[in-house]
Amino acid sequence: CSAPRPAQAISGSTVPTDPHWLGPRRDARLSPRTGVVPFMALLLLQRRPVAGRVLLVTGPGCPGHGLCRSNVQEQTRRQVALLNATAQDLFSLYLKCQGEPFSSETDKLCNPGGVFFPAFRVNRTSERKEVMVAMYKLFAFLNASLGNITHDQEELNPTAKELLDRLHNTTKTTRGLISNLTCLLCKNYNVFQVDVSYGESSKGKSAFKKKQQGCQVLRKYVQVIAQAARILLPHLSPP
Repeated sequence: CSAPRPAQAISGSTVPTDPHWLGPRRDARLSPRTGVVPFMALLLLQRRPVAGRVLLVTGPGCPGHGLCRSNVQEQTRRQVALLNATAQDLFSLYLKCQGEPFSSETDKLCNPGGVFFPAFRVNRTSERKEVMVAMYKLFAFLNASLGNITHDQEELNPTAKELLDRLHNTTKTTRGLISNLTCLLCKNYNVFQVDVSYGESSKGKSAFKKKQQGCQVLRKYVQVIAQAARILLPHLSPP
């Protein structure tokens, strides 16, 4: 399968400066008792989603305002807009690469009704902090789901370069967005830990079921990212 050249990913601009901040080479663990995961640990949980309770913790654990760059809010806005603009193309390309019967029976096989997604109850009138926390939970979930789909497609469609590139770029942009939301939550609200819920893993499923789960998740992603963009972008627009 082939497609137009994928959009370039916009990665995060935040660079952790605290020596105790989890780096990319450190292991991340989800605590079975508290379900609380530090922000950067969540960025590492991409391949096989797990589940956790929704819990918000505030305190003195933020690494300082040096985590943020001056353009973090504008970059966050551009990342959300990019994900929204490219979601439908990603879904269409995914369908094309899975072949039949997914292309001809999309509504039946890719119905996202049974797919778990985090509860998303904010709207344009919600408090900005509430919106930011909800967005963090959503994009942490999406980042893990995209990592899961990418892993499956690397096994099922290793020659589908355009699709794999698009998935990698989308995951990279999502990861950068989480990093920037981390920064904004720490800087503006002193929120440094959020527990999120992840979807069902595809590990051990048949090739068909893996393709179907990816199809269902990406179709839901198209719907949810459009809603998220409508709600979040006004909160990130310049005054």
